[in-house]
Amino acid sequence: MLTLINTNRMIPAIGPIGLDYVASHAKQAGLDVEVLDLCFEDEPAETMRGYFRERSPDLVGISFRNADDCFWPSADWFVPALKDTVETIRSMTDAPILVGGVGYSIFPVQILKYTGADFGICGDGETATVALLRQLQGQRRFAMVPGLVWRQEGRICANSPCWPDPISLTTARDSIDNLRYYQRGGQCGLETKRGCNRKCIYCADPLAKGSRLRLRDPSEVADEAQLLSSQGIDVLHLCDAEFNVPYTHALAVCEQFSSRSLGGRIRWYAYLSPSPFDANLARRMAQAGCVGINFTGDSGSESMLRTYRQRHGREQLAAAVRLCRLNNIAVMIDLLLGGPGETPETLRLTVDFIRQINPDCAGASLGVRVYRRTIMEKIITREIREGNCASIRRKYDGPIDLLRPTFYISGSLGEHPGQLVRDLIDGDQRFFEPAIDATEQTTEDGDTANYNYNQNTLIAEAISGGARGAYWDILRRLRR
Repeated sequence: MLTLINTNRMIPAIGPIGLDYVASHAKQAGLDVEVLDLCFEDEPAETMRGYFRERSPDLVGISFRNADDCFWPSADWFVPALKDTVETIRSMTDAPILVGGVGYSIFPVQILKYTGADFGICGDGETATVALLRQLQGQRRFAMVPGLVWRQEGRICANSPCWPDPISLTTARDSIDNLRYYQRGGQCGLETKRGCNRKCIYCADPLAKGSRLRLRDPSEVADEAQLLSSQGIDVLHLCDAEFNVPYTHALAVCEQFSSRSLGGRIRWYAYLSPSPFDANLARRMAQAGCVGINFTGDSGSESMLRTYRQRHGREQLAAAVRLCRLNNIAVMIDLLLGGPGETPETLRLTVDFIRQINPDCAGASLGVRVYRRTIMEKIITREIREGNCASIRRKYDGPIDLLRPTFYISGSLGEHPGQLVRDLIDGDQRFFEPAIDATEQTTEDGDTANYNYNQNTLIAEAISGGARGAYWDILRRLRR
């Protein structure tokens, strides 16, 4: 028997779609599968104790979605809690323990070492989990399991990541209580593809999901959306890194939604790049039910956009906002402030530009989370070698350890970069300002101060009151 455990207890509740996909695939492969969801449990350890008192699985899989909250100044690190969970499970069952998920796949060897888990899967978990269980029940030829990280004779071995191309996922979506997550989390996730072929200097998506675009059949995506709608879920969030990359696939998904009249039954949100995005795609997305787009804007400074290796410029970002306005699509611009070369002047250019193009809201995220095997790692390595550590922000001592939340904020912004950004924004309600304090969720007059979604009680309370949608959209409506 395979037991899969969701340990993510963030507020608002986020449905573990990866675990849902893995469980459904394993069931289709003929395995006996049970899901233990700890998200809504008041005493997760007691829940696990009661579960393992009654069952003896062959393999226990833990879904690990986030290594940290990717947010400065909180820098909330979730790996120690995962280690505690592994140790708790180890005390309750003799079954081997497997860890997987996006959070794990970014640091596959490091997390296995830190937590003491027996196995990990780097990449897609559907076929790999089934293959691992069959090897445990058979010849134990672990080198045959795609994406597997495991211990052997005191060392850790790692197979190549599991990134099948193309991908086909089950559309059953019946292994977790999606409706409950929708009611408590305000939206439900859906993937149309995996992987990202962009070359941004900071992004972890290619580490976790591969640097090739691996596309699902658009009709399969529509089947899944239709099934979720039949469960009473009418607000979806497409979890792709950039929905419009590639452009033709985005159009094909919209065509499938429209051909089934889903545009009149569901509302959905997506992440997009400002390019490629044109009038045709904006119109097709609106017809298919899209009500909100979060664009990866990063900056309003051309020099910073080049530094981040973005493929769009200021003109494309301005045009994207105009097209959303014409099609009644709410528009959010995600900014990434403080990267290499950021100065007070480039900050001012960005804030002034966002005011000019006038999106519904803009997230002024301050600080670049640095990941291994990215260009950002090379940048901080060079700066440290040159004796320049002023741009590195962290909340731990000793050598730099990128498994722990480690951030880059340009030293040119001075000792108080958060206050500098706030002064430039000057209370403009279109911006979600960077937090000055790790616990800050509201300003003195009760307004929403930032958009860190980790343990955000403001959003959770709004959802309890009936709000639905992407969290940035809920927050902007709260400001009204």
